Amino acid sequence: MKTLILGAGGIGGYFGARLIQAGADVTFLLREKRKQLIDSAGLQIETPQGNFSVQPRTVTAATVKPEYDLIVLAPKAYDLDDALASLAGADSRGVLLPFLNGLDHLRVLDARYGRARVMGGVAHIAATITPTGAVKQLNDLHRLTVGARDAAHAALARDFAALGTGAGFDSVHSDHIEQTLWNKWVFLATLAGMTTVCQGSVGEILATSEGDALTRQMFAECCAVAQASGFPINAEEQGKALAMLTQKGSAFTASMLRDLQGGQRTEHEHILGDMVRRGQKAGLPMDLLRLAYTHMAVRSAQASKS
Repeated sequence: MKTLILGAGGIGGYFGARLIQAGADVTFLLREKRKQLIDSAGLQIETPQGNFSVQPRTVTAATVKPEYDLIVLAPKAYDLDDALASLAGADSRGVLLPFLNGLDHLRVLDARYGRARVMGGVAHIAATITPTGAVKQLNDLHRLTVGARDAAHAALARDFAALGTGAGFDSVHSDHIEQTLWNKWVFLATLAGMTTVCQGSVGEILATSEGDALTRQMFAECCAVAQASGFPINAEEQGKALAMLTQKGSAFTASMLRDLQGGQRTEHEHILGDMVRRGQKAGLPMDLLRLAYTHMAVRSAQASKS
């Protein structure tokens, strides 16, 4: 299996490096500056268990060719159009495996390539790029879940999940990948909504008199949207999500908060905005979700003027 990974950020860089360690045939499609750094110094990975580096094959948008069985996409949701433009030299063949937040990217990819060429994927990892360009894993969580959305790529989905089994991270195959995407989205929207509105970690929110109740209310609003959309979150998944969202003393925050505080663009339209819009179509109230989305829309507008 020849795999092309677009970008070497927190998701693509970390999991791609792990796959290379395991002997997988992986190439990175990179911007010129990132390519020069990795070609000269290697792809540096920092983890809680220790650091390592790999020397991957790299190409740019100008040199990439249509020779890959699988194309992994893991840009920020707002960068999807630019990412797809850089694939122009390679996207005439292969199955696309996106690891993006929310679900709107599936609509975009299906319209462009057809559902038969678009797999489903969910990444669970907290990672960032250090000032030196290394990919830094922030905690022990590192799981990829993949699954087919069409019979045409069912075997490839299982093969990729099997490839990840020996690559030093948790690799899972799902027969219901779109449900898995909804499970993550409901959790992430709650985490992002609460931590950005409150400007604090889960533990800091839970230390207040109203934090637990408000977190549960926002989570319930997200669950209602999933239910109305035909993807109800079962009791087991709700329990696991709430255990993380209401863990006293937890330093857990959403990457959206880190991006907001760092003056970076955020994925609020794709994580909060799209959830709100789907809920509105179903006639749901979503008071806390609408507040969280409005807060982020205001902050985004302020940033664009500065």
